[in-house]
Amino acid sequence: MSRIEKSLSVAKLDVVLLRAPIATPRRNAFGVQTSRPALLVRLEDIDGAHGWGEVFANWPPGGAEHRANLLSAVFSMLTTAKKFTSPMQLFEKLTEATHLLALQCGEPGPFAQCISGLDAAAWDLVARRAGVPLWQALSNQDTPHPLPAYASGLVADRINDLALEAKAAGYRAYKLKIGFDREADIAAFTKLRSAVGSDANLMADANQVWSFSEAREMATALAPFDLAWLEEPLASDAPMAYWRSLSGEAPMPLAAGENMRGEAMFVAADYLKFVQPDVAKWGGISLVYKVASAAVARGQVFCPHFLGGALGLYASAHVLAAVGGGGYLEIDVNPNPLRTELLNMPPRIVEGQFVLPDGPGLGVEPDLTRAQQWGVAI
Repeated sequence: MSRIEKSLSVAKLDVVLLRAPIATPRRNAFGVQTSRPALLVRLEDIDGAHGWGEVFANWPPGGAEHRANLLSAVFSMLTTAKKFTSPMQLFEKLTEATHLLALQCGEPGPFAQCISGLDAAAWDLVARRAGVPLWQALSNQDTPHPLPAYASGLVADRINDLALEAKAAGYRAYKLKIGFDREADIAAFTKLRSAVGSDANLMADANQVWSFSEAREMATALAPFDLAWLEEPLASDAPMAYWRSLSGEAPMPLAAGENMRGEAMFVAADYLKFVQPDVAKWGGISLVYKVASAAVARGQVFCPHFLGGALGLYASAHVLAAVGGGGYLEIDVNPNPLRTELLNMPPRIVEGQFVLPDGPGLGVEPDLTRAQQWGVAI
């Protein structure tokens, strides 16, 4: 990591909860979303510098409101009027201070997600203050690594509109959500391949829904589609022997990581070709950069997972730009104004590549006046 000044003395923590209605419910193998949330955190230093982060808040319904309350009731007093030597120290101190409470509540996930968002805000703050892009604050490189992107969130009944819109927008790779029904999944891939062409990269995401025997069967059934990867064919806590066996048998590489927590879990996941930690869900920028760099050094490919608003997407992009290794950036292409309308610079794809801003930190700023239409009182 670069040698910019990383200390911060937090004067203020703001929590911004947004929830945008959507006309068409978004579904996957384990649930349906009828609105799109984004839970944002803003840290301000005593010197006036500020930074933004995003907290994972998609599931369960009402999860965004719960995490917002955690931030206000628990994390505000642990963060405000405190000095940290670096975003990593902020991450470590908050994790240590809330460890027993998270156990007592039985909620290690929501606590880790709140800490992840605060860690990202701290990184944005120190990079903005130093006047350098976040990817450079992480890596001290002169130029960012390329950012090829793939269109995510595709489902069978929306291939004709979403996939074709993504293709027209410049995407060259597409991920289809499956795990509903064998014949329906195969039919959906046949339709997708026809829509986007034989030269497009295709990926499949089963969202942990299959048993070991189902995963083996479906991996074989999907072989004709020449998938770049099969994502989460098993639950993240399935026996490692199952993962290793499937990795050896499947005709395509395996991908996972969004539901993995802890460095040790990633180190042990040598059965994965594609490693997908989520900066808003576990580890923040500090540990995702660390585990991703280690994975690339081992010969794996880092493809950050992300599903949410625009701030978390830009944070993911900066980490990938810092780590490199040839991985893809995930962009959910379902309608979501919190991705396309929230910022002063909406996400943009040019010839399959995500366009990264040149400004300091994340390089983008939420339009809070525009965001008032989606605001939720907390």
